[in-house]
Amino acid sequence: ANECYFCNMARIQTDKDVSRKEVILKASAKLFREKGFKAASMRDLAVKVGVEAASLYNHIRSKAELLHDICFNVANVFFEHINAVEALNTTPINKLETLLRFHIRQMIENFEEVYVSDREWRYLADPYLSNYQNQRRNYRKRFAAIIEKGITEGSINKIDASTSVLIMLHAVSGIESWHRSTHKISGEELEQNMVTILIDGLKK
Repeated sequence: ANECYFCNMARIQTDKDVSRKEVILKASAKLFREKGFKAASMRDLAVKVGVEAASLYNHIRSKAELLHDICFNVANVFFEHINAVEALNTTPINKLETLLRFHIRQMIENFEEVYVSDREWRYLADPYLSNYQNQRRNYRKRFAAIIEKGITEGSINKIDASTSVLIMLHAVSGIESWHRSTHKISGEELEQNMVTILIDGLKK
C-alpha cells in the first residue's frame, strides 16, 4: 500500500543530468518573464512545475532566492565569456563581434533567464542588489574599454564608447520582440543581420 501511495505523489519531473533545482529555476525564469517577479507567486510556480507549493520548499528557500540564482548565474556566464574575449590575441573589432554574437545567442537560446536578469534584477534584496548593479557597471566598462582601444588604434570610428555599448545592449534586449513574432527570420539570420548593422557601423 505504501509503495502505491508514493507512486502517486507528485514528484518534480527531471531529465537525466538535470537537478530538481534546475527544473524549478527554469520554470521560475519563465514565470517571472510572463508575470513579472512581483506578481508571480510560489503557488503559480508550483502549478508550472506540477507539484504542491509546500514541496517546492524542499528545494528552495524563497522566491527571492530564485531571482538571485537566475541573475547571478547569467552574470557569471557573461563574465566568464568577457574574461575569455579580453584574453584573445585579436583586434578590438573582432573582440566586439565575438561579444555581440555571444549576447545575441544567449538572448535567443536562454531567453527566459537572460530576460529576467536584465529586467527584474531591481527586485533583488541588498547586499545582492548593490553587488549586481556594480557587476553590470563593471561589465559595461570592460565592453566600452574594447571600443576605446579600437578608437585609439584607429580601427573604430570616434564615438562615445559608453553610448555605443548601451545601443548594442538595447538592440540585443529587443530580441524579445523576435521571440514574440509569428513570422520571423531564423536565429542565424537575426544574428548576422545584427552583426552587420552594429559592428559594420563601428568600423572606420
